[in-house]
This record gives sequence, structure tokens and C-alpha cells, in this order.
Amino acid sequence: MTSILGQDRLPALARGFSLLGSGGGGKTTLQELILGASNAWPLNVHQVRDVDPALSCVAIAYVGSTHFMHERLPVEDPFSPLLAAAARWSGTRPEAVCALEGGGVNGLTALGLAHEMVFVDADFTGRAYPRLDQMSLYVDKVPGLFAVCDTGAGGVAIVNTDRAEDMEKVIRAAVIQAGGVAPVLLGGFHVGDLREHAITGIYLRALELGDAFMAAEQEPVPVLAERLGARFLGQGRITAIEISARTMHNSTIEVTCNDGGISRVIARSEFLAYMSEGKVLAATPEIIVVLDSLSRAILQVDEVTQGRHVDVLSLPAPSWWLERSERLAHVLPAFFGLNLLERGT
Repeated sequence: MTSILGQDRLPALARGFSLLGSGGGGKTTLQELILGASNAWPLNVHQVRDVDPALSCVAIAYVGSTHFMHERLPVEDPFSPLLAAAARWSGTRPEAVCALEGGGVNGLTALGLAHEMVFVDADFTGRAYPRLDQMSLYVDKVPGLFAVCDTGAGGVAIVNTDRAEDMEKVIRAAVIQAGGVAPVLLGGFHVGDLREHAITGIYLRALELGDAFMAAEQEPVPVLAERLGARFLGQGRITAIEISARTMHNSTIEVTCNDGGISRVIARSEFLAYMSEGKVLAATPEIIVVLDSLSRAILQVDEVTQGRHVDVLSLPAPSWWLERSERLAHVLPAFFGLNLLERGT
């Protein structure tokens, strides 16, 4: 089935992808403005099962610190040089496009090509994750993949390797060369590969979440959680934020709850776990959402500051990660160096 996405659906889609960011993936505001100014609406969104499996496909995203996108605005057509390089490398012009990441700003990014390519409702995470070697195609070891990355000043880098860790390291170096954030394209696969090796239906899910959030935004938070299909974990005031002594990337956010208890949110570039009185109540790949209690803003990790009053929810994990233990191992807290933080411990 093909869905026709009107411009009026953009706010709900953005709220949905903000929720799926789990505190990461970047704010959607800039991409909302870019898409809102486009004359390409309405856009066609195709379900994977309804698209010719033989079509050559690519996935696109911004990689790096999305904060830089607000300081140095993207060029008008950032992915055109990457598509041209992909065509030269593979000998085939890509015909279909999907999202690389289904959370935060990158949920919206791929829509920028929906008017010129077959847009397929799929991505490789089902939420925001920080590393390219966590993308589902690499987790399932799909062969023949390559990536194209903008390196700044009109240059591109092409990385062709089946070693996921090499892809992560080399593309990350290219992103640094580009100034800290860069458009990235992943190719070397077909639409048929998405059926088993990708998370499908992410745009439908984002729209459902966005609609539910906007309809219940002013309701009591337990009601909001129920409408979202989420668990309400707790609410209170942030009283301390501690950076890990082992790595500056990890932090523990202490929340003094309204009921007098103490809770902690464990974060990296996304929220990874929620603990109450020493017990883990939610952990990645579940999607932990932190809201400002007053404004109901969906907060990024760096917006969770001392003294702020917050509500914490948990959305179910994308089922793709739960189907096989080898997949799950790439998204558990232990993958981030956080041991003994699985739910229930």
C-alpha cells in the first residue's frame, strides 16, 4: 500500500521521530523548516512489500553532531553529490531511498528525496542509535555494502568494507574532516533486502505516535503514556548530573521523585536505562523518553539540566531487535560498556 503524505502531517511526524530519538538523534526543528518550505508535497510513502524487490536502494542520514547543522546550515541539495558518487561506484543509479535511522532529525531527512526517488518506509534502527555498526544491515552481515560521506569543500569519501567496525571508524573520521557533521549515504543493497534486514513501517509508527502525543499533550502524564502505548516510569526534579569517571560520554542523571524516591537515568547520546531505588525498570532497546513536566517538550540528553522537572516514559523496543539474540547484543547497555543494566537487574 502506498500512503500519500501531506504537508499537514509534518508536525505529527516530527513529534513521532522526536519520541523515537530516545533523547538523541538531534532536534527536528531545522529539518521541519526545510521540508515545510518544499514545493514537492504531497509525498508518496511505499511499504516495502509493495515495491519491486530488485530496485537498487540507498539510505541517507546526517552523521555527527547535529548541533553543527544549526550553526552551519546544510546546502540546498546535500545528497546529490553522494548519489552521483554512488552511481559511479556501483554502475547503477539508485532508484529507491529509505531512512538510515528512524529517530530524531534523520527520520525526516530521507523525505528530502521522496519527490525524485521511490521512497520506502524502512530504516536500520527503529529509533536513534549513535554508531554505524549498529545499523541493521551490518548487524545481519548483509554483503556488498558501501558508504559515501561528504568530506567538505566538495569532496566525498567512499568506504567499501564488510567489517562494520571499519565502516564506523572511517566514516567517523570523514565526518570530522567535514567539520563535525556530514550527509552520509549507505548503498549496495536492494529493496528486497529490507524485508528481513531492516525495520519496516517506521513512518507509520512515527505518525501514530505523533498524533497520539499531540492529542493528549495537555492530559495528565499517565494518560499521555497510555495513549502512546508507553509505560509511565516516574516524575520529579533533576538534582544531580554525574559524568562517568570511565568515559565522558556516559552520564547519570539523578531525579528526586515526587513520591520521595530516587531515580536515575543513564545516558550517552541517547537515554539508555532508567533505575528506581537501584532496580532497572527500563533499558535499551526500549525507548526512554524524558519530557519537560511544564512544557511537555521532548528533551534531548543535553537539555536535561539540573533543577528541571521531568516526566519519564518508556516506549516498547522495535521488535526487530528482539527476534534474535545476536541482534539484541548490539543494542543492550553492555554494548555501550554499561554492565548489569539490563531490565530487571
